Amino acid sequence: MSKKQLIPAGRGIAFALVTLLFALWGFAHDITSPMVAAFKNILLISNFESSLVQFAFYGGYCVMAFPAALFIKRFSYKTGILLGLGLYALGCLLFIPAGWMMAFSAFLIAYFVMTCGLSFLETSANPYILSMGDQETATRRLNLAQAFNPMGSLMGMLIARNMILCRLDPMNEEQRRLLKAADPGAFHQIASNDLSVIIGPYALLGLVVVLFFVFFALARLPRLEDDDDHDLTVLPTLKRLFKNKRYMSGVVAQTFYVGVQIMCWTFIIQYAESELGMSKATAQSYNMVAMVLFVTSRFICTFMLRFVCPGTLLATLASVGFTLIVGVIVLPGISGLYCLVAVSAVMSLMFPTIYGISLNGLGQDAKLGAAGLIMAIGGGCLMPPMQGWIMDQSAFSLGSIAFSSMRASFVLPLICFVVIAWYGFWTLANKKRSGVC
Repeated sequence: MSKKQLIPAGRGIAFALVTLLFALWGFAHDITSPMVAAFKNILLISNFESSLVQFAFYGGYCVMAFPAALFIKRFSYKTGILLGLGLYALGCLLFIPAGWMMAFSAFLIAYFVMTCGLSFLETSANPYILSMGDQETATRRLNLAQAFNPMGSLMGMLIARNMILCRLDPMNEEQRRLLKAADPGAFHQIASNDLSVIIGPYALLGLVVVLFFVFFALARLPRLEDDDDHDLTVLPTLKRLFKNKRYMSGVVAQTFYVGVQIMCWTFIIQYAESELGMSKATAQSYNMVAMVLFVTSRFICTFMLRFVCPGTLLATLASVGFTLIVGVIVLPGISGLYCLVAVSAVMSLMFPTIYGISLNGLGQDAKLGAAGLIMAIGGGCLMPPMQGWIMDQSAFSLGSIAFSSMRASFVLPLICFVVIAWYGFWTLANKKRSGVC
């Protein structure tokens, strides 16, 4: 494999600064996933309705990724980062009026604004890291930067468990329904108190993001070669991208990868509650174990990329992920939960590797190409509500074998891993033509 320098001399500080953003958006993702279960309990809504948190959160990526890419191409990576941080902070601070209103729709708007900002950050930071050095080391460099993303995620999970889930009223949904029928005023007060618990960490996060905005506004990030290209030749670029099979297949694979990641992490809590009768705070501990596996595996996989082709590792891990999801579906109780937690170990490599393979060799088209891959994060807005809808159904039977709707819903992550494995094997089969292994 290549012996070229991973991070060129003189760019180490810039690499470190931008890598902080990976942790910052990781925090937002994983303080949010447990809120699906929290809102369901507090507001007495269905699995489908509560999963609209993820629809709103990841919907911002779909809507804003392409405008973000055009904005960055017109101005610069740094300007895109600053706008992203501004929207991120605004979305967090919108939780305050949403809590006052006690309106689920207002919370969804706040999540949407947050992720419009995250879309700018990811559309800026990912290609900036890729372009920072030699193209041969681009995928490894992005994997290294992405390795710090789950560290922020783990912190988000810790805050969600200790500052939110543990402080919510312990009444379960059935008890809340009885209270709402018997004493609506008391129910309203408990719901208001619980929503206040949710607001606090998000408001504090908004202030932290404001500090990051000031820090990056004062920082000097080196301008890269493609930072000086402001030509908005959108249609010719899109035509080239649509003709690029490796890129277009990568967008599809990324859509399914983000879908499987969000489904597995969002519904660990509901799986543990439904199948094992755990409390939300205890179930969140399993979510944190999953993230520790994700972090550890990311560093291991980044090291392995020095010796193994990205496509080979991607196809292998996706195949293992498929097997583990089969275990989630067919193994009852704690065994199924262990399989669900273990899935995080094989997912760790996938996002940056698909990203790096897809953008390899695109040159000036990479800025708009990055937008397509960030739009693919929209897989996280469509698939969780679909899985939530399946969970709301009755149990399923396959001949003499019965599956709870919770376990049966994981057929969607199963399909996702099939698509990801296909992309890995396709990359290997076409490595001579595409120049990527």
